[in-house]
Amino acid sequence: MDGDKPAQQKRFWRWRSNPLRRHDDIVEAWLVLAVWAVVAVGGTAAGLVTAHATYETLAEHRAERHSVRAVLLTDASEHASSVRASSDQALADVRWTARDGSVRTDRTLVDTALRAGSHVVLWQDDQGSLVTRPPSPAEAAVEAGALGSFAGLAFGGPVCALGAVARWRLDLRRIEAWGREWDLAGPQWGHRTT
Repeated sequence: MDGDKPAQQKRFWRWRSNPLRRHDDIVEAWLVLAVWAVVAVGGTAAGLVTAHATYETLAEHRAERHSVRAVLLTDASEHASSVRASSDQALADVRWTARDGSVRTDRTLVDTALRAGSHVVLWQDDQGSLVTRPPSPAEAAVEAGALGSFAGLAFGGPVCALGAVARWRLDLRRIEAWGREWDLAGPQWGHRTT
């Protein structure tokens, strides 16, 4: 227990009564405490709000998007040399029956190995337009967590930067005060005794 006491004394020296403590040291102690409190509370709040909003938005996407089975009208390999999103997918014509019973055709990305007549699963919104597959609940949770973490860090970064700038200004004030005090005390030290 006694081994922890000097470490705590070093850590909290700005809060203890000390004849060498200056007003700027007290201001700096409160500034550091305020910055950490704002980062902890504000960053957590920003992260949680962002994560919740992201998860809710992705849940809406899952509710609005529906899978449909479509038939490939052309070989995907025929279009592989044209527009290509990756090495294993290409644009191809597909046909499907929408929820309202109408037959629709469009172009979408499919595996290049598929041939005409193959069945593929597509996703459409409530208006019948093709959309991307919605994320699963697990994928949505991961994305919401990542965006929430980023939002918390994005909130905390500028707050820490402002705190660092304020501490830098306090350091400049301390250096100027030490210079003024040295100008007063320095000449007294320059006299030699014989």
